[in-house]
Amino acid sequence: MRVMVGVCGSISAYKAPEFVRQLQQRGLSVDVAMTRSAKRFVSPLTFAALTGRAVFTSLWQPSGERTDASSSSEFSIEHVIEGQDLDALVIAPATANFLAKLASGIANDFLSAMYLATKAPVFIAPAMNVNMWNHPATQANVRILRERGVIFIEPESGYLACGMTGGGRLASVETIANAVLTATDKKKDLDGESIIITAGGTREPIDPVRFLGNRSSGKMGYALAEEAISRGAQVILITASALPAPNSCNVIQVETAAQMSTAVLENLHRSTIVIKAAAVADYRVATPSLSKLRRTGPITLELLPTEDIVAKVVAERRGNTLVIAFAAETEEIETNARAKLFRKGADAIVVNDVSAPGIGFESDRNAGLFITERATVSLPESSKREMARRILDEVKSMRSEVSSGVLRR
Repeated sequence: MRVMVGVCGSISAYKAPEFVRQLQQRGLSVDVAMTRSAKRFVSPLTFAALTGRAVFTSLWQPSGERTDASSSSEFSIEHVIEGQDLDALVIAPATANFLAKLASGIANDFLSAMYLATKAPVFIAPAMNVNMWNHPATQANVRILRERGVIFIEPESGYLACGMTGGGRLASVETIANAVLTATDKKKDLDGESIIITAGGTREPIDPVRFLGNRSSGKMGYALAEEAISRGAQVILITASALPAPNSCNVIQVETAAQMSTAVLENLHRSTIVIKAAAVADYRVATPSLSKLRRTGPITLELLPTEDIVAKVVAERRGNTLVIAFAAETEEIETNARAKLFRKGADAIVVNDVSAPGIGFESDRNAGLFITERATVSLPESSKREMARRILDEVKSMRSEVSSGVLRR
């Protein structure tokens, strides 16, 4: 596994060489990127000697300055190239200034530019004065980054270099290394799984310019796709959303419920897990107008129910294919979701309260319940990427139960 360690300009930078050594001793391949300020605390030569590889210190660093034999063209866009080939980016120590840059999307050095370019999991271990760590601006930046899926290794409390005592001290190198390895060890736990994930809100045409739709953005489905890919699964994303597609993903673009149903069923034989995260329309217009409807007064639309895709999948799936449904509810959340679970015959259902402010549709955050025939697991409010991790943890547990014969239909 290949890890990029980013080092910022903190007094705690002196601990970074030992952190690099910790990762190497655990069998990881390590590269190092440093900010300009970091070089005032530790020499790049220290990391070059430890890793036997060039240290990335500048966006403008010509490849000719690198010491490794793999250097390519002088004009290679290395912050992009290196970012595509990572299993994890770990920034330790991270300063308050650097957190602000990342939260704002500023990319004016190698490390911040690579953060934007990589799709790898990002871990941040902050280190700073206790007042700087507790400042509302810093905490706001931490919240933003958490919502985007960044994993924080919390600073410890104790005696600080400034002479004060409190939170803000860099976590121990062992704690940081363990956190990275624990998170990435399960990265490939879905290797061998082929997962169909549906996303977005379908659109049912009324006429060539109007449609029946809903407020689903597709963010939850895309978070599930990204997380599943990062954990080794092959993913078919069937989407009615216009969000940018995740890398390494087979994307099938659809618009209507009928198109989504067709796409799911045509690929069902290739899947071991189906996760129906899309907000599929319950009704369609019986006869959409072929020309734009004019505003001449009241109109009546005849609506017909759309096909129940989950029920169809359950009826046609192969023996061990897991089917996970989603439900959006506004009242009696668990009761209504559990009734839907039994009615559709799915193995589990994820339900969220779309009436709750700040989560669910169109938001970057979500919360809900993961319900099976035997249990209900709470999914506390978090970023949608974090909720995707928790959902897939539950799905992986179900897969293990199916394989061992504990879970039978």
